[in-house]
Amino acid sequence: MAISGLGSHSISLFFYMILATCLHKGATQTISAQGQNLVTNNVSVVEGETAIISCRVKNNDDSVIQLLNPNRQTIYFRDVRPLKDSRFQLVNFSDNELLVSLSNVSLLDEGRYVCQLYTDPPQEAYADITVLVPPGNPILESREEIVSEGNETEITCTAMGSKPASTIKWMKGDQPLQGEATVEELYDRMFTVTSRLKLTVSKEDDGVAVICIIDHPAVKDFQAQKYLEVQYKPEVKIVVEFPEGLTREGENLELTCKTKGKPQPHQINWLKVDDDFPSHTVITGSDLLIENLNKSYNGTYRCVASNLVGEAYDDYILYVYDSRTDGVPQKIDHAVIGGVVAVVVFAMLCLLIVLGRYFARHKGTYFTHEAKGADDAADADTAIINAEGGHNNSDDKKEYYI
Repeated sequence: MAISGLGSHSISLFFYMILATCLHKGATQTISAQGQNLVTNNVSVVEGETAIISCRVKNNDDSVIQLLNPNRQTIYFRDVRPLKDSRFQLVNFSDNELLVSLSNVSLLDEGRYVCQLYTDPPQEAYADITVLVPPGNPILESREEIVSEGNETEITCTAMGSKPASTIKWMKGDQPLQGEATVEELYDRMFTVTSRLKLTVSKEDDGVAVICIIDHPAVKDFQAQKYLEVQYKPEVKIVVEFPEGLTREGENLELTCKTKGKPQPHQINWLKVDDDFPSHTVITGSDLLIENLNKSYNGTYRCVASNLVGEAYDDYILYVYDSRTDGVPQKIDHAVIGGVVAVVVFAMLCLLIVLGRYFARHKGTYFTHEAKGADDAADADTAIINAEGGHNNSDDKKEYYI
């Protein structure tokens, strides 16, 4: 009754399988299976893509190869497909290989497939097909859209419906951060992963991207990002517009208060610390002008800026110099001074040398004239007489005093 319900093609295939099996059994009685080796591989495939199942035989002796599904239904018997699932297609068949493709893989196709070789005894090898399900687009949410500097914010990233569970990593700019992940198991070994990142922000974080990166074997470069929006109190700097040098009596002083903040400062105020403004002070927004400076205007002038986050200030200390003071103090050129000192020392050395030579020369002349007349005297008395007589000749004896 069961056979009568089959079509003619099914009956023929059924009897072909029985016949091939009987022939094989007969052959195995005379041919040993020793030395044959059946090999296959596990397969990981993304849902919806194509898996390749391979049954390979080393040193085959014409034994029959067949492929069974996890329910042990025959998919291919040699190069014949008894199973009516057209997603299975023969890629290659030979005495040493049976190669089958399975297209549009689903979770229902996951399991252990059997490569079977009809030897005595029969050999089996198992190929486990693992179906990977990529997560949906990551969902990035933050507790608040705008954060003030110094405060903590929390950002969550969710990877839904994946198999296996995804891993979530965080980056702030090029800096890796650590989040706290929770894994929820759904159905058919599907998972949803949520990671929470807490961070305290500063004004430097404004406009910086926080990136949620999904790590999963079924996808690459899967990520979502959010740019931080950080509010911070003003930055204040006083700039001197005039004068360029020292502030002197009788001149004007022009100051400008430069501010930056998020949001932009809504209020800018000038004040003089511990004193009132001089009578010649003109304030226009962020600009301050003091005319006809004098020394009584000395003091600290402050610019204060504020926004919704807070306030900040910068100070300028005014010191009014006498009007006779040059605008730029003269700089001492040490090289020139050194040169002058060297010239003076050299001149003094030259003068000392000249004077020394002069004194040495005239001192010799004095002793020579003093002894003239004594060299030819016969005795000491004559020498004294000759020497005394020589004093009368003023042209021969000269004595110099300095």
